[in-house]
Amino acid sequence: MVLAVSLVLIGGVPLVDLLAQAPAAPTAPAGARGAGAPQGPGFGGRGGGPVVIGDPAPVPPQVLIPRPTPDELATVNAAVRTFIDTNQSSAAPLLKKFESLLVLQPPRLNVAATFTQTVQRRGPRHEGFVERAKQGNIDLLLHGDSITDWWVQNDENRAMFEKYFGAYRTANFAIAGDTTQGVLWGLRNGEGQGFQPKAVMLMIGTNNSGSFTGPEIAEGVGAVVLELRRNFPDAKILLLAIFPRSAPGDPVRDKLAEVNRLIARLDDRQHVFFMDIGDRFLDATGRFLPDAFRPDNLHPAARGYDIWGEAVSPILGEWLR
Repeated sequence: MVLAVSLVLIGGVPLVDLLAQAPAAPTAPAGARGAGAPQGPGFGGRGGGPVVIGDPAPVPPQVLIPRPTPDELATVNAAVRTFIDTNQSSAAPLLKKFESLLVLQPPRLNVAATFTQTVQRRGPRHEGFVERAKQGNIDLLLHGDSITDWWVQNDENRAMFEKYFGAYRTANFAIAGDTTQGVLWGLRNGEGQGFQPKAVMLMIGTNNSGSFTGPEIAEGVGAVVLELRRNFPDAKILLLAIFPRSAPGDPVRDKLAEVNRLIARLDDRQHVFFMDIGDRFLDATGRFLPDAFRPDNLHPAARGYDIWGEAVSPILGEWLR
């Protein structure tokens, strides 16, 4: 098993992430399973109690971040410090001033790739998914966050859902506000057992964008794909690129584009099929088409769901025949 750890966890967490993520914590103790033992502060929420960081999840090699071993860390840092101490150039004072930024830091846990029970995966929603999984008879599983959850939020969206998925035995286990780590926990704790779908459509990671780097989010998405393969070995997985959000030039859009470039490597044309349909929602300037997305520039409106359904229905229809 490859353990997922991260080099950095950056701040600036938006409200949507505060309910779903806890700060970085040390690697879970050996033998801890599921949510693990408490490891530092978390955020409380519905269901009671803080969010507790769970065990690291396996990460596919295609998206694994290179991390130094302790010996490699010591070797590299010794060489860097020797270079700084012996440097005779005009940059020597600056090299000394910024020495702490030039040396490698010990890697820390990448929470995006852990089995962590987020507040979204507590209570009736999660319990309902587990009961639905036990019933079986699911041919198509939809998974992700609010972007997928809200296919059936109102009459207009539901009409799009029925248009494209009504003919199939479909279950939607997406929950608004959730993250890669929450999906991982749900799959490992009842939402991934009891049935064997023919196809899975997955899009997850936009709610990780506030406090994780692009490579860290890609590790989380890769871990989810690996868990889906473990639970549903015969299913075909349609891995969607994370939809664009905000406006052109916003750093969050650039970060999600980086994630999409990385997770595209998970496409093996056998079990995992990557599809990027983000451009279908945008005009020539990179802004959302009129009425395709809500004013938040994040969630599709009914027209956006229609564009989405039209894009994926041919491949899903082929798999579900």
